[in-house]
Amino acid sequence: MSSSDTKTSSDVKTVLIGVSGGVAAYKSCEVLRGLQKAGVRVKVVMSEHATHFVDPLTFRALTNEPVAIGLFDDPQDPIHHISLAQEADVFLLAPCTANVIAKAAHGIADDLLSTTILATTAPIMVAPAMNVHMYENPATQENIATLKRRGFTFIESEEGYLACGEVGKGRMADPEVIVAAVLKKLEGISNPLANNLTTMVTDTPTQKIPAIQPLLDDPFEDKTMAFPAVSAQLSDTSQPEKDLSGKRIMITAGPTVEPIDPVRYLTNRSSGKFGYAIAEAAAQRGAQVTLISGPVALAAPQNVKVTYIETAQELLEACEKVFPQVDAALFSAAVADVRPANPSEKKLKKGLNDKELESIELTENPDVLATLGNAKTSQIVVGFAAETNDVIEYAKKKLIKKNADMIVANEVGAKKTFGEDDNEIWLVTPKGVEHHDRATKLDLAHVILDRVKEMWC
Repeated sequence: MSSSDTKTSSDVKTVLIGVSGGVAAYKSCEVLRGLQKAGVRVKVVMSEHATHFVDPLTFRALTNEPVAIGLFDDPQDPIHHISLAQEADVFLLAPCTANVIAKAAHGIADDLLSTTILATTAPIMVAPAMNVHMYENPATQENIATLKRRGFTFIESEEGYLACGEVGKGRMADPEVIVAAVLKKLEGISNPLANNLTTMVTDTPTQKIPAIQPLLDDPFEDKTMAFPAVSAQLSDTSQPEKDLSGKRIMITAGPTVEPIDPVRYLTNRSSGKFGYAIAEAAAQRGAQVTLISGPVALAAPQNVKVTYIETAQELLEACEKVFPQVDAALFSAAVADVRPANPSEKKLKKGLNDKELESIELTENPDVLATLGNAKTSQIVVGFAAETNDVIEYAKKKLIKKNADMIVANEVGAKKTFGEDDNEIWLVTPKGVEHHDRATKLDLAHVILDRVKEMWC
């Protein structure tokens, strides 16, 4: 298999981020988002130790790609280190610990990360992160020198306060510095991104990438980011009038992810495109928009505050914080009805945990729409119903059961709705049913917002 066989059919470049076990691992999330904003596809491979600092689900949510951890985790790809190595246009090690540097320098390949390093022919970039004394140790310096001679590109560590309490060199470079360096490495590769890459590196080198704080503080504030727009590719609708100025709107979008263990989870096929289109349309019309999103592969719309969640419980808690302050809430997220009752802290293995794998106890998730529909005061509450049959009947029942003001219903199934840029919908209210033929999701978003606006009048 040649490296060209594993590339995507488009000209979009792929950066493979290798995350090793250091406290700076959380900064890799910022690096990842910065690269995505530049139009780069990002995949992640983690060491086992790295999973103690950042949950693989976080990277899975941000990339919408499987996260590679163990050599034999994927039975469908028994030579996973080779396919990963061939797929990368650039292999970025960030953070890279002294241990991984030593392994690379001496050709040690005893896990998926180090094996992939040895197997790749892509340029390798290294962002070291470690204690100052480990960094200054002659063994580490010799290993760094060895890798530099072999063509590895180092994004030099910075001096300052370290997580261990020491002061000195060893702190991983700031994410925006790393992103600029990687884009510079990709610059000149013939592809449609070339102009954008050049602009980002040369014209705005000091532009800050919105930070993702360590997942140690408030579980929702630290996931809240307001990214500049890279509009979801939906429609070229002209700019509407600012008829929603002064209105505060909350929108949920995407699936929820319910962990079985650190590797496996329950989820659904929701792409989040409709919810993101509604957020985009509302912001275009002047509303103050908060988008609460599950794991999707979409860039945040312009002028929209985004809070990223994973589970149904996180979704409910995030909504409860915002709901009392909004004028309307549109619940388009596809929330899992159930979740594993006792998710395992360790990966469940065949032959070792067969009983647990054969019978996973499930428990009911909170009903987000019903909970907040019954708690509303003056808010307009809009629910969404994706059905395979009897669409209108189920939507009418949901309208009453959830105490909603409107249900946006659509039919799902093979080649219907999920992942598509257009849709066919029915708007169900106490006044009746309104049908709209297939159109772009952005155009339909404006229709939905028109009806919400009418309810305010």
